[in-house]
Amino acid sequence: MTVDTIAAVFDCELTMPKARSNPKPRAARRSKSKFTRGPKPPSRAAAGAKKSAAGKARTPRTGVGKAAAVKLDFNHAMIYARDVGRSIEFYRGRLGFKLIEDFRYEGKPVYARLQAPAGVGTIALHQAAPGAPIPSEGVRLYFEIETLDDFCQKLQRAGIYFTQPPRMMPWGWRHAYLDDPDSHEISLYWAGPNRMKKTVMQAAREASKVPKAARPR
Repeated sequence: MTVDTIAAVFDCELTMPKARSNPKPRAARRSKSKFTRGPKPPSRAAAGAKKSAAGKARTPRTGVGKAAAVKLDFNHAMIYARDVGRSIEFYRGRLGFKLIEDFRYEGKPVYARLQAPAGVGTIALHQAAPGAPIPSEGVRLYFEIETLDDFCQKLQRAGIYFTQPPRMMPWGWRHAYLDDPDSHEISLYWAGPNRMKKTVMQAAREASKVPKAARPR
């Protein structure tokens, strides 16, 4: 091979472009780029809503939330008496209450629980301490009965004294008043059709126009 031929071959190698090592298709490069880029980050509003929902899910329920759904219920009224046995006789023997609990100390009743003849209302009788005063003012017990007048007449025949016999009151209800053995004031009454009147004073005025002979007794 002559010198000119070697020179021509050398020049040809210098002018030819060099081939890349491990060439990769463009499509493959694009797919890799899409895979490694990752999802688009969420907006601030979407991120905040997601964080708030996660916080609510993690927050345990507290006693405050449960207490809001609980409603107060009236259980019973406690009456202090100088002689619980005597009071039991009055409420059970005269008014017809049912004795449901009787606690005694040295054979003497010191506490009792009684239930009204109708309904589920109860009262408790508790022995007062020796010499302790038993306030009777400021509290009044109300017991309702439809046959008010007949019931009061029965009590009167048994020797019960009424501070006020059955009478139509200004608010439209018929009331009678008496005291228990320890001077706790009691009202026996019947509301009748005026029970849910919005203007009871108007009902009282209408009742006062009715002649006494025509009034219910």
